Amino acid sequence: MGSADSKLNFRKAVIQLTTKTQPVEATDDAFWDQFWADTATSVQDVFALVPAAEIRAVREESPSNLATLCYKAVEKLVQGAESGCHSEKEKQIVLNCSRLLTRVLPYIFEDPDWRGFFWSTVPGAGRGAGEDDDENARPLAESLLLAVADLLFCPDFTVQSHRRSTVDSAEDIHSLDSCEYIWEAGVGFAHSPQPNYNHDMNRMELLKLLLTCFSEAMYLPPAPDSSSVNPWVQFFCSTENRHALPLFTSLLNTVCAYDPVGYGIPYNHLLFSDHREPLVEEAAQVLIVSLDHDGATPTVDGTTTGTAMDDADPPGPENLFVNYLSRIHREEDFQFILKGIARLLSNPLLQTYLPNSTKKIQFHQELLVLFWKLCDFNKKFLFFVLKSSDVLDILVPILYFLNDARADQSRVGLMHIGVFILLLLSGERNFGVRLNKPYSVRVPMDIPVFTGTHADLLIVVFHKIITSGHQRLQPLFDCLLTIVVNVSPYLKSLSMVAANKLLHLLEAFSTTWFLFSAAQNHHLVFFLLEVFNNIIQYQFDGNSNLVYAIIRKRSVFHQLANLPTDPPTIHKALQRRRRAPEALSRTSSQEGVSMEGSHPAAPAEPGTLKASLVATPGIEKLTEKSQVSEDGTLRSLEPAPQQNSAECSPASEEPSQAWREQRRLSSASAGGQWSPTSEWVLSWKSKLPLQTIMRLLQVLVPQVEKICIDKVGTLETLLSLAGA
Repeated sequence: MGSADSKLNFRKAVIQLTTKTQPVEATDDAFWDQFWADTATSVQDVFALVPAAEIRAVREESPSNLATLCYKAVEKLVQGAESGCHSEKEKQIVLNCSRLLTRVLPYIFEDPDWRGFFWSTVPGAGRGAGEDDDENARPLAESLLLAVADLLFCPDFTVQSHRRSTVDSAEDIHSLDSCEYIWEAGVGFAHSPQPNYNHDMNRMELLKLLLTCFSEAMYLPPAPDSSSVNPWVQFFCSTENRHALPLFTSLLNTVCAYDPVGYGIPYNHLLFSDHREPLVEEAAQVLIVSLDHDGATPTVDGTTTGTAMDDADPPGPENLFVNYLSRIHREEDFQFILKGIARLLSNPLLQTYLPNSTKKIQFHQELLVLFWKLCDFNKKFLFFVLKSSDVLDILVPILYFLNDARADQSRVGLMHIGVFILLLLSGERNFGVRLNKPYSVRVPMDIPVFTGTHADLLIVVFHKIITSGHQRLQPLFDCLLTIVVNVSPYLKSLSMVAANKLLHLLEAFSTTWFLFSAAQNHHLVFFLLEVFNNIIQYQFDGNSNLVYAIIRKRSVFHQLANLPTDPPTIHKALQRRRRAPEALSRTSSQEGVSMEGSHPAAPAEPGTLKASLVATPGIEKLTEKSQVSEDGTLRSLEPAPQQNSAECSPASEEPSQAWREQRRLSSASAGGQWSPTSEWVLSWKSKLPLQTIMRLLQVLVPQVEKICIDKVGTLETLLSLAGA
């Protein structure tokens, strides 16, 4: 049968289903087989030939027919899993049913009246089913998930057969040890099977169906408690699934073993289609959704019990994927996982002399989520990462993605997961020590060119995020500065660029109207002062650039020490804030030439809020009008020549609206409008950790002034005095 005839017959069957007003019996195989037995439809065909409106129409007008369609499709998958899919026709039926269910399931999930359908049995639906059969029958969802799991290890369909002759009996299929059929070498499996295009495509179809099943949570209203369990994931990752271990291992190894560049032949991705990447992306998505389990089991009083890594087994079904992940312990396995994730995360950063000559993957956000879960569920892996020099191969891509996504509100989730990973890593001493390694690999980022360490890179990127990110990133400011605080005791030598960035942030956050505009803003000043104190106390000798920057900006510290606390001054500061300042372009704070090959951060995609600097509370007013260049000289900043008036127009046309939004964000609290009081300012002003810095200034400033008066000194002379 030709492809056109096949599509036509399939479409006719869909039309018949939507137009029939009477229920079609489940035993009417002649009717139901039209949907899968006589057709060879692709995924694209199924989605095109089964319109959303028609699925909803059947759901509303002929619910029994939609129920029977789902039941029959699951039944065919179960039969295919039991038989082993020997013939091409059986394989085609399984693929057609998989595609059809992938199309229909979301419309089952979106209707509250249908959500329990897959978790109920279909009375009398089986051939010759009696009352006893109905009582003992599995829910449809369980039958579907177990069939998909079996099919993912079906010889000659999704895995290579180990036997020369085909498996003849159902008993052999059920006794098959799927641990011998793991898809890729790596964790717990040494043999690497030959790549097979058809097997990869069939695996991908089944993984898409799995993802669709797991997606039911997207259609549910937010639960009052965050510990609600996804029943699809819970069952699939339970002991009921005999393939849980080999499937977990297959997914993990498939992701970590993937090398998109291969032998590195230029433009090879344009000459040959890579059928592995879609499978790897699906595998990563199924893996992270299956691991979406915080180990919290709801109890009678609404509290939760411990995690799957606790010594005591948590009550209720345990997520085997989390269990297996937490039990990986061999160093060679950790090395395989870390190298694989680092290789894939670094892939979009690759630069060659031939433009677009290397393949670039697009699923870095899934990789970051997977890396987070690995560190979260397996503390041995986290410690391995921290003691490995490869941790910097994770850091640099994360900083690249954070910098690239900072202006796009649609990628705020990527920003959060990247910052949280760095926050987790920064809690360990080894991470701070590793940051002192010189940064020599020039990844193309639109940040100032500098010569320094990975610590300098981190500070420069964080400064860029804070000063030129969109307003929805403000809740991350605390996390960004906490990371810098955590690593600060180990930073041996900051560059002049990074030192100036830190002082600029302090200058920005210590203005009176910013400090008084929100109840939490002063925390940012505390973080920065703690950074300076840590470096002065623990790494003074090597940080002459920072000491010089502190001396140069000493007025900021004096202003903090003399911060006004009387109500009239507080009121005056807030009034000054209400007068919208002139809008500054993002490029006003740039420090000169950006790195070669870099591009500015992309703005928000159409349909999202337009990010502008004005909408970021306080930052645009805080950008300094002058700065110190790397040689220590003071120079004025001019707007970048490529900046034109059109780019600045949104900020300058609607200052009142932006500032109203800014007032709402920074001044409102849970109890309504918040306003600062003298008592509130005094409560934290007295705790500002200024003693160390004031003592430093007290000792060094007179010596600097004397050198300037005598005009016989140089910066080196100053630094030698500072060292003394």
